[in-house]
Order: sequence, then structure tokens, then C-alpha cells
Amino acid sequence: MRLLLSLSFAALLLAAGCSKDKDVEPPATLVKNFKSTLPVKKLWSESVGGGKKQIKLRLGLGPAIDNGLVFAASHKGEMVAVTLETGHNVWVKKLKMPISAGPAAGFGIVVAGSSKGAVIALDGATGRQLWRSQINSELLSSPAISEKVVVIRSVDGRLHGLDKTSGKSLWSVEQQVPRLSLRGTATPVVAKEAAISGFDNGKVMAVSLITGDTIWDTALASPHGRTELDRLVDIDSAVHVVGDNVFATGYQGRTAMLALDSGQLWWSHDMSSYRGLAVDADNIYVTQSDGIVVAMRQRDGAELWRNDKLKRRGLSTPIVTGTAVALADFQGYIHWLDKDTGVLVARERISKQRVSNPPAGSENTIVVLTDGGTLAAYRATARVSSPPPAPVAAPAAAPAAAEPSPPIEPVAPAATETTPPADTPPAEKTPPPAATPPAPPR
Repeated sequence: MRLLLSLSFAALLLAAGCSKDKDVEPPATLVKNFKSTLPVKKLWSESVGGGKKQIKLRLGLGPAIDNGLVFAASHKGEMVAVTLETGHNVWVKKLKMPISAGPAAGFGIVVAGSSKGAVIALDGATGRQLWRSQINSELLSSPAISEKVVVIRSVDGRLHGLDKTSGKSLWSVEQQVPRLSLRGTATPVVAKEAAISGFDNGKVMAVSLITGDTIWDTALASPHGRTELDRLVDIDSAVHVVGDNVFATGYQGRTAMLALDSGQLWWSHDMSSYRGLAVDADNIYVTQSDGIVVAMRQRDGAELWRNDKLKRRGLSTPIVTGTAVALADFQGYIHWLDKDTGVLVARERISKQRVSNPPAGSENTIVVLTDGGTLAAYRATARVSSPPPAPVAAPAAAPAAAEPSPPIEPVAPAATETTPPADTPPAEKTPPPAATPPAPPR
């Protein structure tokens, strides 16, 4: 039997027990009169339902982008499709189901899940319903869509494969669910012929996309500690695949690089994150549980920079744009950090509502959905500096009559040795304070 204990209630108990402790750290105060060095333009804003009930439920509702359209949904059952550039409504669908997961978009369809285990697929261009399937367990994360299979996680520890054309169940695999876990489930990812997902027991598993057979099963973290809170090791965020490598991070666990074909750990650092990470061609960017943002080199995990100016602000999953890393916080602010230095370069406020779910991005444009249902798009474009003047060619020298000088042997530059930064220190093994607590468990 699952332990019916709300993590938010546990956080309140923890806060009450520590109320006399003057070392409890409040959320970081934002710098006033901040001057942006990265031009950011708000493209449009749209309302997608929401309300106070949706905010309290901590659902897996986030935007998705496909074929120039943005898709979003509310718990009341409204799903919309708008153009990425203008926010113009393409279609609106009133579904008779409490949507709690997704939507995901790809290969011409849009898929979402409900609190009661229903999965529905719509045509991306028209909103026409294609099929509906039933899983019989609450859904709290976006599905993954491949050419033939839709993969979705449910809160009972199962990973499901559904036929993309009909919604028929193809396979189902299961991992053990601890008695206490954070509220939420990892979004699965499809890479080559495998579906990969993290689980509440701290494991990452890859299964065959066609048969559901387990390819590998790797423990990113192992529970330890005296209390159930100490033993939380949930992986509630999506892994990212770059080439033949898989990058994953978990709560009170590790951030690591694994081999796509075998699940072997290449490197890992102790780090706690329940929001997740983002990647570009060379680096990974992690939002830690305490709100510190860390950039690391992909090939060896060496730390490049860290930003602690947004500590305890309940940051969302990061998203990478052309020159910056964007994150949203519990007060509806969106922050852009320079990819090379981690310095804050821009800030906008979408609303006063919290942003819990990952933003979606397309090049330098990001789309954010608040927990209250406000959907907005922003574009950040780096300033183009003027090119330096072309060097002036020196006049040709007259040929010398004297005997030419002997050739000068080239001298090799002195070798330099770069020492990678020390490993990231272990994150705190206690949940975030009540001011910005992580999602409550089921």
C-alpha cells in the first residue's frame, strides 16, 4: 500500500519543526531595475483555461510545438492549437475529460492523457479525434510520439506502448513504486528503436519500442537514509539523448551520462533535481532542487559555471535557445542566462502565476504555460555586433638585391594543461523549503 502522505504536508511539518531555525533560506530576491543585455520580444499571449483548482493539482500540462503550431491544454478539457508566430487560433477542442498530461505533438498527431487514465489522440491540423484509449491509472507527464508507437508513463510505475494509428495497447512494462514519491512522472523519450524513461525508484530503463522487452535497466541512485523523505530518489524529468549518450538527473540522486546501447554509466555527479536538464551540442544545463543552475561539459561532466542568483525560486526545467538558457519561476518570471557564463541577460514576467512544467522552444523562440493557464511566446535575439574593419594590405616591398636570410624554423606553442573544475558538491538531502516546495507525492 502506498503511503498516503502529501509531500507538501511533510514540507509544512519540516518547516514547522525548523521555524525557530534562523538559517532557513528564503527565495532569492530579484535585482530591481535590471537592465537586459539580450533583446527579448513578447510575440503573443493566450488564455487556456486553468483556475485555482488546476494550480493546486500540480499537473503535467505543458506546451508542445510541431509544424509551426503550438498546442496546449487545460484540466477543464480544453485543447487549443495556435500559430507559433502570431498566436492565431487554428482550432479549439472541448474534450469531455480532465486533461492532466501533455499534450505531445509529432508525426501529425497530438496526444494527451487524463487524471482517469484516458489517452486521446487528435489530428494536429484540424483537431479531429482519431482515437481514445484507456490505461486505468492517472497520467501526469507528456507522452512520446514515434512513427508507429505512442509511449506514456502512468503513476502506477508502468510504461505503456500504444499503436499510433489505433491507440491499441502493444506492451506494458513496470518498475516498483516506493511507498512515498514526488507527485509527477518522467516524460519518456524515443531514441532509435528504444523508449527510455526514468522511474520513481531512481532507475532509468530502456525498452524495445516494438516489443517492450527490456534493453537495459540502470540505477541512477539508490535510496538511503532513516526516513521516507530521505529515501526519495525520484526521476521525474525526461532524459535527453545526444548521439549515443543519454543524460539523466534525479531528485536526491545524481546527474549522469549513460551509454544508449547498454545503460553503462560513463560519468556521474551527486546532484539533486526534480525539474530536469537541457542540452545543446556540447554542454548540459541542470536546474537543481535548490534553484542553482549548473552548466557542465557533456563529454566528462566538468562544471563550467553555476548561477545561484535564482536560488529557492522554484525554477522550471531549463530550455536552450541560440545564445541563452531560459527558465521560469514560481512568480511567473522568465529568466535568460548566457550559455557561456551563466550571467543573467534578460528577464520578463508572463504573469503572477507559477510555471511548473517545461517550456517548449523553437530556435530563439520559447513558449511558456503557467499553472493558471496563461500561454505566451517570447523571442530572444542576440545583438549582432558590427564586423571589424578589414585590414589594410601593406604595400609590396621592392625585391632585395642582398642575399636572402636563412629560413626561420617554426617554434611550437607551449603546451597548456587545463584542470577541470572539481565535481559538483552533493546537493542537500532535504526537500526544498515551504516557500517553494517540490511537487507533492501521490
